Amino acid sequence: MEEWVRPMGKRTKNPAVVKFLLSSMLQRALLAPMVWILMTLLDGKCFICAFSMNVDPKYFTGIPNSTGLELIKIMAKVPCKEDVIFKNTSFRKAVSRYVRCYSQAIGWSILLFFIFLGAVGRVLKPCFNHATFLQTRYWSNYLDIEQKLFDETCVLHARDFARKCVVQFFESMREDVTVRMPLSNALRLSTIHNEYGEEEEERLHGITRQDQVDHLLQTWYECKPELDVTKMAYKPKVCITWEDHNGKALFSEV
Repeated sequence: MEEWVRPMGKRTKNPAVVKFLLSSMLQRALLAPMVWILMTLLDGKCFICAFSMNVDPKYFTGIPNSTGLELIKIMAKVPCKEDVIFKNTSFRKAVSRYVRCYSQAIGWSILLFFIFLGAVGRVLKPCFNHATFLQTRYWSNYLDIEQKLFDETCVLHARDFARKCVVQFFESMREDVTVRMPLSNALRLSTIHNEYGEEEEERLHGITRQDQVDHLLQTWYECKPELDVTKMAYKPKVCITWEDHNGKALFSEV
C-alpha cells in the first residue's frame, strides 16, 4: 500500500512490482499459520474436542447405557481421558480414532494440494516471460534495500546532528581563554580544526538546521529521486568574496 499510494514524483509506479510485493508479503504471512493448521490437523486433538459430539454413537460398541441429553454429554466428554465413564471400555478410544482419521485426512489433503499447486507453478513458470519476472523481483528487492539504506543514513545523520548540538551547547558554556603558542603550532592546530570541521560537515551532508531536515524528509516522501545514477548529484559550493572597506568586491574564490 505504501508503494501504491505514494506520490508519483520523479519515479513512475510499476503495477507488476506492487503485485510482486503483495504476493511475497502474503506468502510470508501465510506460511506460519498454515504450518500450525496442518500440524493441528495431523495431530487431531483439536478436531476431537470440536467434533466429538457430532459423531453417531450407534457405529461403536461399548457405549454407556444412556440416551438423549446424557448421551450428548458423554460424547462431549470423549476428549477427557481420565473420566470415570470410560473406564474398562474402548468406546472413547474408538471415537477418538474415528475423528482423528477425519482430521488427518483433511490435513494430508491440504498438504498434498499445496504440493501439487507448487509443482504446477514450477512447471508452468518457464512458459511465461522470465525476463519480466527477473525485472520485477530486482526492483522489488531494490525498494526494500533503498528504504533500509535511507533509514540507516537518517540514523547516522541524527547521531551526528545530536552530537553537534550537544558539543555546541557545552562549548557555549565555556569562558574565553587566551593561549599563546608559536606560529607553526597555531597553523597546525588551525589546519587540524578545519579538517575536523570539514569532516563533520561531510557527515551532515550540509543539513544543519531543523527546517532543512523537515524539508529533506518531506521531499523524500513526495519526490523520490529518479532511478538514474549516471547523473551527478548537485553539490552546493561555497564562494568567498573579499571586499574593501567601501564594500567593493576585490576578488572571489570558490
